Amino acid sequence: MTYVISDIHGHLDLFKRLMAKIALSPNDQLYVCGDIIEKGDDSVKLLRLISSMPNVHCIRGNHEEAFLNYYYSQMQESDDCDAVLNRLGRYIQGDGHLLTWELVDYIEGLPYYIETDDFICAHAGVPLDNSGEIPPLETVPVQELLYNRKFKNPDVLPKNGKCVFFGHTATSAICGEDKIIAYKKNSNSDSLRSYYKIHLDTCTFTSGTLGCFCVDSCKAYYVSRATKDN
Repeated sequence: MTYVISDIHGHLDLFKRLMAKIALSPNDQLYVCGDIIEKGDDSVKLLRLISSMPNVHCIRGNHEEAFLNYYYSQMQESDDCDAVLNRLGRYIQGDGHLLTWELVDYIEGLPYYIETDDFICAHAGVPLDNSGEIPPLETVPVQELLYNRKFKNPDVLPKNGKCVFFGHTATSAICGEDKIIAYKKNSNSDSLRSYYKIHLDTCTFTSGTLGCFCVDSCKAYYVSRATKDN
């Protein structure tokens, strides 16, 4: 099975509960659409876990990009690696003191998007050209993939291409609920091909709800701080 998630924001407990709920196995695949770190208190522990899982594939979100920009600025100011790592640890709230250079390298190695045979993962979504189609992603400025909030709008639907998974903006800003929004084409099919885009950000930091979407069944799964798992 293949699952997609976004905007975990350092909530290790909810991530573990969600993985237990879907019974993620080494034979399954999990794609993370960025913003693994910050806001929650366990960003480094979450990074450590995710980076140790060969079946988890992550991209950068705007929070990883901001962290790297801070990292690069600190490297320009000092050649003392220990001092720089200490500053980076203070940059990350909560368990930042656990940060290692291996995890910094992991963040730096994250791509800006992932495109498979069936879908696209981009943190804030993808821009559309004048005809409403998705341009080749290698031609898209990375700032569009990280920050553009136009793609969240319900009327922005690609005329071509694969289903796009994205986060970045809370789904509650669109539908008033902390749930995944799936935009389906006029089709009787329940396959991923019948979807334009899947909006994943349930605003975990404030809502206490974390969700993921199963590519194979086209179903959403959730856990919440307010409820116990069945």
